[in-house]
Amino acid sequence: MKRDYISKNVIRRLPRYVRKLDDLAKAGIERISSGEMGKQMGLTPSQIRQDFSCFGEFGQQGYGYNVKALREEICNILGINKRYSVILIGVGKIGQSLIENFDFARFGYDFKCAFEIRKELVGQEIAGYPILDRDIQDAYIKENNIDIAILSVGKEAAQRVANTLVDSGIKGIWNFTDVDIEVSDPSVIVENIHFSDSLLVLGYFMNSRDMENEE
Repeated sequence: MKRDYISKNVIRRLPRYVRKLDDLAKAGIERISSGEMGKQMGLTPSQIRQDFSCFGEFGQQGYGYNVKALREEICNILGINKRYSVILIGVGKIGQSLIENFDFARFGYDFKCAFEIRKELVGQEIAGYPILDRDIQDAYIKENNIDIAILSVGKEAAQRVANTLVDSGIKGIWNFTDVDIEVSDPSVIVENIHFSDSLLVLGYFMNSRDMENEE
């Protein structure tokens, strides 16, 4: 598998491919060409071939892609089959919604528990997962070799909590605090999520459409 520099745009398209391949498998389709996949996804066949070529050669000219095999290859690239362990910090509205609605297991993640500073919530469960006291968070991470922390605390605490997570050995942070956090350890991967970004992108495309209609 190639491991040279790969554009983030390519990486962010990989989950789209997994979703499409899941839909194709459910529909009983075993093989698909880059042309047909492009039509269904709004991409050009050459774009799809270029994306896949960043990681290797998964199809055959005139033969297309085996849906099951291609999905497995992309899942390997995305680390889905590694079963990374996950905890959540901060059981507010976003944190609770993630636990209740996000299917971690489907995407290959082993969700363990949540941590909360409010003592009245400690000892309760959300969707069958325990809420533990933040006082034992660092020890739990070290003892259980946790890979990823979902950060869902208040903005004012975001950076401080992120620092403690890194010191405890966390290897990746999925950050929902709406604040870009920075970590001192370059080996720790941070994915900052901003819901407003997606809304503003939607606004851009709507504005562009309106401007075209006005011309």
